[in-house]
Amino acid sequence: MTAAYAPILVFAYKRPEHLHDLITSLKQNAECKNSDLIIYSDAASDNQSMTGVEKVRRYIRTITGFASVQIIERETNWGLANSIIDGVSTQIERYGRVIVLEDDLIVAPYFLQFMNEALERYKEEIRVGHIQACDFTHDPSLPEMFLIKWTGSWGWATWKRAWVYFNPNGAELLQQLEQRKLTHIFDFNGSYKFTRMLRRQIAGKNNSWAIRWNASLFLQDILSINVGRSLVSNNGFDGSGTNCGGGGLYHSDLYLKPIQVTSISPVIENEEARAAFARYYHRTNNFWAKAWRRIKRTLKGDFSA
Repeated sequence: MTAAYAPILVFAYKRPEHLHDLITSLKQNAECKNSDLIIYSDAASDNQSMTGVEKVRRYIRTITGFASVQIIERETNWGLANSIIDGVSTQIERYGRVIVLEDDLIVAPYFLQFMNEALERYKEEIRVGHIQACDFTHDPSLPEMFLIKWTGSWGWATWKRAWVYFNPNGAELLQQLEQRKLTHIFDFNGSYKFTRMLRRQIAGKNNSWAIRWNASLFLQDILSINVGRSLVSNNGFDGSGTNCGGGGLYHSDLYLKPIQVTSISPVIENEEARAAFARYYHRTNNFWAKAWRRIKRTLKGDFSA
């Protein structure tokens, strides 16, 4: 175990090409040779998924270039949410901090540098509990690094001291949000239906771990370090994944320069950044924007809901 670098947890399922691209991008980071890589390979949920899972498992046995490579092959299908919750909980007990990636992401050459420096600099700042390195707003007003009360899930990191606040019980989280009259703020002033996403998780219509992590830290008034220049790109909007959608809506261009990790003071939410996110979600999720996207999908022959 390398104390100076957080372990990299990668969660994979049945997309060997996507996973290969992620690992290739990680190996462009100088820090990979000093980082422990832990890969969680989920088992197939049906016969159609078995070939993809088998290809993933053959590939991960060939990976080199990291301080160590540990492979955890699930014997049954856990699903992404359960696998991430278990994997983070297990490894954070061992290491105290983790960097988490899903198999459909691509990272920039300075991703690991930024994440490790931020983890170290803010390790004792209890008001900060999450680090997110993806930006899809393309808003030029955002600084390179800022604090916001929201947890993105595409290339993130956290500490044991923050993960203790994770509450897997969505019903309890929703009850607290409603009792404290926080749903409007939680939804970026009504511009995005995060509360609806939480209700759907409770109803079994999605199995999002991310909405529960977001709500858990939000209720504790804990902030996230976020970036205005993206060090992560999501490569999974091609219909190959379990939780796909959005297309170019969440596209991000990789920033190929280092992002300096600074000590932000005072440790409070950047209100201008919150306003920028609210503008983005309002622009992309209003009735007419959604209707136009539906029309374009229909014209392309996509008649899905």
